[in-house]
Amino acid sequence: MDNLIQYRLASAHEKLESAKVLLEAQLYKDSVGRSYYAIFSAIRAILAMKQVDFSKHAGVIAYFQKEYIKTEVFDKKYSKYLQQAFQIRNSCDYDDFYIVSKQDAEEQYERAVEIIKVVEGYVKEFTN
Repeated sequence: MDNLIQYRLASAHEKLESAKVLLEAQLYKDSVGRSYYAIFSAIRAILAMKQVDFSKHAGVIAYFQKEYIKTEVFDKKYSKYLQQAFQIRNSCDYDDFYIVSKQDAEEQYERAVEIIKVVEGYVKEFTN
C-alpha cells in the first residue's frame, strides 16, 4: 500500500513539474490541466491510505470532501481549490474558446504546490 501512496505522490510531482514547464512556455490551458491532475493525484494518494478509489473524478472528489473536509482533517479551502481546479480543467478541455489567463494558470499552479505539500505532510504523519 505504501508503494501506491508513494507512486501517486511521485505522479503528483511529475504533473506539477509539467504544469510549471507549460506555464513558463505560456501554454496556460495545458498548464491548468496539469495542475489539476497534480492535485488529483495527491488526493488519490490520501485515498490509497484507506484502500479507497473511484473510477470517476467526481467520486474521488466527493469522498475527499466527505471524509477529509467535512471532518476538518483538511481546511475547507482545499475543497474550494479542488472544485475550482476541476471546473477550470473541464472548461479548458471541453469548452470552445475558453481562455485561461497567465494569472489563472499561476494561481492553479500555486494551489497545486500548496495542496501537495499539505498532503505530503499528512501522509508522512500517518505512515511513519
